[in-house]
Amino acid sequence: MGAAGAALALIVTAGFAPLDEQDLARSFYGQHIDWRPCLSPEELAEAEPVEGDPDWRARLECGTVTVPVDHGDPGGRTIETAVVRHPAQGPADQRRGSLVFNFGGPGRAGVAQFESGPLPVSRRIRDSFDLVSFDPRGVGESAGFTCPEWDAMERPLEEIAGLEPDRVGPDQLRDLERTAHRFTWSCVDEVGTEFLANMGTVNVVRDLDLVRDALGDERLTYVGFSYGTYVGALYAEMFAENTRALVLDGALQNQRGVIADGVEQSEGAQRAWEAFVSYCLEKAPECPFTGAEEAPAEAEALLAGIDADPIVVQNTRIDRHEMLALLRDSLYTERQWESDARLLARIVEGDTQDPFVQAYLGSFVAGQRDDRGATQSAFTAVQCADHARPGGIRAYQEGAQRAARVSPFFGGDEIWSYLPCASWPDTELAPGGLSAPMAPPLLVVGTRADPATPYAWSEELADQLTTATLLTYEGGGHTAYAGGRACVDGVVDAYLLDGVVPATGASCPGEL
Repeated sequence: MGAAGAALALIVTAGFAPLDEQDLARSFYGQHIDWRPCLSPEELAEAEPVEGDPDWRARLECGTVTVPVDHGDPGGRTIETAVVRHPAQGPADQRRGSLVFNFGGPGRAGVAQFESGPLPVSRRIRDSFDLVSFDPRGVGESAGFTCPEWDAMERPLEEIAGLEPDRVGPDQLRDLERTAHRFTWSCVDEVGTEFLANMGTVNVVRDLDLVRDALGDERLTYVGFSYGTYVGALYAEMFAENTRALVLDGALQNQRGVIADGVEQSEGAQRAWEAFVSYCLEKAPECPFTGAEEAPAEAEALLAGIDADPIVVQNTRIDRHEMLALLRDSLYTERQWESDARLLARIVEGDTQDPFVQAYLGSFVAGQRDDRGATQSAFTAVQCADHARPGGIRAYQEGAQRAARVSPFFGGDEIWSYLPCASWPDTELAPGGLSAPMAPPLLVVGTRADPATPYAWSEELADQLTTATLLTYEGGGHTAYAGGRACVDGVVDAYLLDGVVPATGASCPGEL
């Protein structure tokens, strides 16, 4: 039976498991990680140099922690969770254990993130903690997978790109539904219903507690970005007694269903775009807009011109669809806003062969060549596992209409990408209404003009978690910690190192 027609299973805690299952589950605790260099001498010699710390990669150590696929059936299949660490650099008497990072997604691999270069954290943090991350189940080296039909929806989505959702016709709806179904069942064929049923965050959290134990830490110190905030909040709910300090930066809201969350994300992206336009008009050296009231029409004219005459970069055509994707992605990094404004200004001037334009768009094209299949597969699997989800395509069409109303610049196209959830296998849902009343003080960080996780979600999570305090960054970009913002980094470091919680209403000024 599909997800739409079945009551979704609720979490079953260890307290309700038969005694023999409890004992078997406990057998996964007490593991010791066999650390080894992540990269061989040959791989280190061939790797591109990294800025700031040329020996970073040489110090990285990798290992695994064994976890059950189904924590409710600990005698069944297991997988190896890949773990990476950068040892603390300070004197032994100053070290405080591990600081575990989750970089979001879902679908972001922690091992690859560490291997890409040094984490931009302060010297005190690097001296005091072993910096640690892991690949969540189904991601990267932790039984990562790619659904063979992960790109099945790309063609029908391109055909309706920019089209008002209520103008998508019956044939197009059938095509979307058919290709979404192909995506779903190619995932089932690839890894099976049992694995997909256990891809949800509730099991990532259980895995994380096994990782904490294997690291030798009595309690968890953790930084979660974006989706990682949900991992952290759920950990505080399920394992409060094992929690030391959790930073939840760019809060994700998972309590309202996949469509409702998508609509609210679209609204957040619109607010971030409007913040960018304000920056462009007030501060950018080059800006294509003449005023706040004129900007919507001027932006639409710019996109229409690109659609009529796409820009060719590295044999790739950049049309309206790709430009919107670039702009939405670049809003994630506040320090790119000046370059975005320059890019748009020069396109409006008709100088698409300008070296800056070609180089900037070229970097975007190169980024699109990464392994999107594995990322998209894991992202969809977790989104569908974590959310309540309707089974009929009309609900997604109505959601796309709502998204288009709250985000006139970006439109509602993103909602269609959640359509595979309509036919997703039944999964275990995590408990709702998280409050973690027994957790120690927690720190939520919210960015006022966050394009991916709206600031309102950080406010909501801080209110929801009994012991949480909210720190507001009054600028833009997606997440704020470890991004070179001295005020934010100072407050978060004080919390991680010494448990100092900021005052209620604490904020840091924007830096643009």
